[in-house]
Amino acid sequence: MKTVSLSGSLRANVGKVDATAVRAKGHVPCVIYGGGEQIHFSADIRDFKNIIFTPETNLVEVNVDGKKYNTILQEAQYHKINDRLIHADFLLVTNDKPVSVHLPVKAIGQAEGVKAGGKMILKLRKLKVRGLISKLPESINLNVDKLVIGKSISVGDINIDGITVLHPKNISVISVETTRAVVAEEPAKVATTAAATATPAAAAKTAAPAKKDKK
Repeated sequence: MKTVSLSGSLRANVGKVDATAVRAKGHVPCVIYGGGEQIHFSADIRDFKNIIFTPETNLVEVNVDGKKYNTILQEAQYHKINDRLIHADFLLVTNDKPVSVHLPVKAIGQAEGVKAGGKMILKLRKLKVRGLISKLPESINLNVDKLVIGKSISVGDINIDGITVLHPKNISVISVETTRAVVAEEPAKVATTAAATATPAAAAKTAAPAKKDKK
């Protein structure tokens, strides 16, 4: 996984009043847990652009008053009205302890079904997985070259060494579905095929206008 950095300062006090004062300065109250004693600190909200405001999932090296901690973002809380980040929880990670994270899903290649006029649907943009930090990739890359219309890649089809996907195996992750254009094209093909295979006599009978009786 890619590593990004975040610098913060220890919080002398913990509580709603102090948290409000921290936010008023443009900072975010944060906590690191998972190592025994919790570490409460604050960080500039502008420094979260490569942590939260990105489709990627990154390892976060938090520097609190000169001491560094390897972490992953575990939870982020936002203001109910303006969606501003108001709190962040980080989980301390080590090389020998598995962790659970959400990794982005990326389609690799061009599906046969898309070439045939179908539409690719990414049903899960992120997958929750578990594994050692050293085994976690930056993203879950799925090769879709052989995916035809009506077919999908499910969780049970994903096999990455050292990684466990924490979703039911029958859940569809990405699929190629029929579009209206493809549906409309099928009757036209049937009509063209029927006309091409009709016998000359039948075609002539169909094409010839009806004669009127002479009186």
